[in-house]
Amino acid sequence: AEIAGGGIDSKALAMLGVLSAIGAALRPLGAGTAGIETTFFLLILAGRVFGPGFGFVLGSTTLFASALLTGGVGPWLPFQMLAASWVGLGAGLLPPLRGRWEIVMLAGYAAVAALAFGLLMNLWFWPFVLGEGTAISYVPGAPLEENLHRLLLYSLATSMGWDVVRALTNVALILLVGPAVLGVLRRTARRA
Repeated sequence: AEIAGGGIDSKALAMLGVLSAIGAALRPLGAGTAGIETTFFLLILAGRVFGPGFGFVLGSTTLFASALLTGGVGPWLPFQMLAASWVGLGAGLLPPLRGRWEIVMLAGYAAVAALAFGLLMNLWFWPFVLGEGTAISYVPGAPLEENLHRLLLYSLATSMGWDVVRALTNVALILLVGPAVLGVLRRTARRA
C-alpha cells in the first residue's frame, strides 16, 4: 500500500531492507533474556526520521526477519509484528522537536512503548491461559474495567519485570547512541 500510494519509493524500500536486517541482527544480542530487547530503539529512531508509515512497515519486517533468523516463528509472531509496527508508527507521529529535548522525548516514548508492547503481548493469550476462578484470569461477560484490571494484575504478576528491563534497555540505548544514530539516519534520508 505504501509503494502504490507513493509513500515508499525504491530507495526507501532499500533502506527498509537494510534497517530490517540490522534490526533482525540486533534482536539476538539480547534474545529477550531477562527482558533485554535491543530492537525497539532502532524502530523508534527510524520511525522518527522516516515517518509513521515507514515505521509501521519496519516494525513488521524487522520482527518477521528476526523470527526467521532466530527460529522464533510461532502463533505469537503476528501479534509481535503488529505490536512492533505500532511502536514504529507511534515514533513517526511524535511532535517535532530537535536537540536534547527530542532525545528526552524519544527516551520517554521508548519507555512507554516497551511497557505497552509487553501489555499487548500478554493480551493475545491471557484470555486462554488461565482457568476461571483466579483473580488474574479473564472473565467472559465481565465489565471492561474489571477485565482490564485483571489484565494489569496478570501483567504485574507475570511479565512486568521483563517489560521494565525492556524499557530501561531502550531508554539507555536512545540516550547513549540516539543522537549519533539519528544523525546518520537523517543524513541518509537527505541523500536518498
